[in-house]
Amino acid sequence: MPLPPGLAERLQDPSLHAKVMGADEAAALIAVGANVGMSGFTGAAYPKAVPQALAARLAALHAAGHTQARIGLWTGASTGPELDGALASAQGIEMRLPYQSDPTCRQQINAGQMLYNDMHLSHVAQAAWYGLLGHLDVAVVEVAGVLPGGRLIPSTSVGNNKTWLDQADQIILEVNLHQSLALEGMHDIYHSTHLPPHRQPIGLTQPQDRIGDPYLRFDPAKVVAVVVTDQPDRNAAFDPPGEVSARIAGHILAFLQQEVRLGRLPAQLLPLQSGVGNIANAVLDGLNQGPFEQLSAYTEVLQDGMLAMLRSGKLAFASATAISLSPEANAEFRQNIDFYRPRIVLRPQEISNHPELIRRLGVIAMNAMIEADIYGNVNSTHIMGSSIMNGIGGSGDFARNAYLSIFMTPSLAKGGKISCIVPMVSHHDHTEHDVQVIVTEHGLADLRGLAPTQRAERIVQQCAHPNFRPALRDYMARARRSGAGLHTPHLLDEALSWHSRYLKTGQM
Repeated sequence: MPLPPGLAERLQDPSLHAKVMGADEAAALIAVGANVGMSGFTGAAYPKAVPQALAARLAALHAAGHTQARIGLWTGASTGPELDGALASAQGIEMRLPYQSDPTCRQQINAGQMLYNDMHLSHVAQAAWYGLLGHLDVAVVEVAGVLPGGRLIPSTSVGNNKTWLDQADQIILEVNLHQSLALEGMHDIYHSTHLPPHRQPIGLTQPQDRIGDPYLRFDPAKVVAVVVTDQPDRNAAFDPPGEVSARIAGHILAFLQQEVRLGRLPAQLLPLQSGVGNIANAVLDGLNQGPFEQLSAYTEVLQDGMLAMLRSGKLAFASATAISLSPEANAEFRQNIDFYRPRIVLRPQEISNHPELIRRLGVIAMNAMIEADIYGNVNSTHIMGSSIMNGIGGSGDFARNAYLSIFMTPSLAKGGKISCIVPMVSHHDHTEHDVQVIVTEHGLADLRGLAPTQRAERIVQQCAHPNFRPALRDYMARARRSGAGLHTPHLLDEALSWHSRYLKTGQM
């Protein structure tokens, strides 16, 4: 039987030709209750056809009364509506890990209808190898091509794909014709990770170092299906930098320039890590307009802002695990992929987020937060203490180990009804020990070398919105007068009262 058009150059292993089938047939091979490891990292290179077919099958089972027809879903990070959205809408996910950003998933998690293991992204591969997550039954991985000798040309993200291919009993490959074969050579897959006590030093000393192979390895005998797709990732465009984002970016640029003048940073800075979102993209836009040259990045996700910096020459090289672009930026990337290939390397997330490598390289980590308290503790995951937003992702991997750990947010939320600087965070993700710099549109608080009460004074003065500063100062003064412990003074019966008041009245 001849291969579908365009597949011959993509599927170069003849032993797999007989396993080409439709998405419905492939999805039928995934048992109810299975743990399924799927590709995808921050909306890049997730499978599209098989998850939708699986969702339709699970929805039909639910309609027939099989209410427990679900799977365990493991990925690299967040995916897209054809995967998370489809399976969640079908009530088809029992347990989700390690990160998600889908609105239907979020609603079900917060309603107690879906279990969610929100994990540091660098921990996932090791936990899977030790069996702490359960047994991995099936891997569903999007690739750009299949080469002879058990080699895969990865797509626009690597994530946990190496681990899924190694661990799963069965493999389903989605060969996406939309992904350019010119991606070949952009990846660096390190296959020499071992478990303790057999670990060896990882020989990476600069973001541009290559320590592995350009290909994912797999056992062709484990492949049960090959599905052909031709679909782009569905990533939305970023908002243009607004006034608040631009002011945050300006504070960070001024701070970095000062650090260079003081001799604490080299002229070309240190490798950059940037979280995902509009504020992060605004900071990158500011760097692209700023005075720094020949920058490098050691990050998780390469977004529009870093692509623009590569194009302008401000950024000389970027190491990541995923390329997650708006439709406009993706079109430009595909058109000029030969320019970008020598300037980008994509790695497994256990390497892109490796704590020892982050510490060794001296990364400057810039991540968003939901709220910070007066002592510098950060909540980056939960709304009002108990409702998950997305997850911790890789921010903890970078914050704990970075040379500079920067967290940023607008000072207000919900039209001014919520202060993002509070007496005590309603959920802790990053303790004061891992947070060095806090930034809002009102200013930047450098917390290094300060005691807790000094940090509190600086955060309130530099970062809190003027409307909330008097109340924060009043809280601080009364906590210091309480005599209940003056190292980190708190009024425990009031520490979370701002959140309680918002839940009761709609206003902090």
